[in-house]
Amino acid sequence: MTQAAFFVLTALADQPRHGYGILREVEELSDGTVRLRVGTLYGVLDRLTADGLIVLDREEVQQGRLRRYYRLTDEGIQALTAEAERMAAGASAAKERIAEGRRAPGPAVLPPSTGPGLAGGLA
Repeated sequence: MTQAAFFVLTALADQPRHGYGILREVEELSDGTVRLRVGTLYGVLDRLTADGLIVLDREEVQQGRLRRYYRLTDEGIQALTAEAERMAAGASAAKERIAEGRRAPGPAVLPPSTGPGLAGGLA
């Protein structure tokens, strides 16, 4: 699952949203690290719809513009749950390895030689 698809599904996890609402929610959920362009968003929405992970919830006209609201399907909830668990397991493994690396003794590092040896000659 792509990062964009993950965040779009996450944005729809609590309620149906329209395109602009999804864009704002994705940016907020990712702390600004994921900023989808409109074309990218609708490409992701089309793919998620084709995969049966989201469906059109409703259409509303607001200020003369059509807004399409999307929601997760049961399959979308399952896919998002599985991806979140996979990511959490990966993060846990990374944290464990980092902690092990901090505990493990590393190779002895000698200070760089800066000049003549002990007897005043070159080593």
